[in-house]
Amino acid sequence: MQLAAPIPILRSFDEAKARAFYCEFLGFSEDWSHRFEAGLPLYLQLSRDGCVLHLSEHHGDCCPGAALRISVDDLDGLHAELTARAYANARPSIINQPWGRDMTVTDPFGNRLIFTDIRTP
Repeated sequence: MQLAAPIPILRSFDEAKARAFYCEFLGFSEDWSHRFEAGLPLYLQLSRDGCVLHLSEHHGDCCPGAALRISVDDLDGLHAELTARAYANARPSIINQPWGRDMTVTDPFGNRLIFTDIRTP
């Protein structure tokens, strides 16, 4: 038996803002989306490389304000990519931490994605 990496579910409230932030700014691709019928909440899977996220507009799925730590093998490259996109609501910077370096971006719904290059001992 093996456990797979978890797939976090993040709360979202606005489909257009979610797609602008995650797809246009962060560079994720939409894998699939689901609604039980037109006008009902959206459930969406996004991925970039090995990172998979679910976004949900459903009230009971999760609470806004989550924090995720996502390991990155080239934090400087990701920082340069995001900075070049000039997203109006985020100007990420890299912060040195005792465990490595972090770059935090907050989505339009209060969820924090902490991209990190954790040092290995």
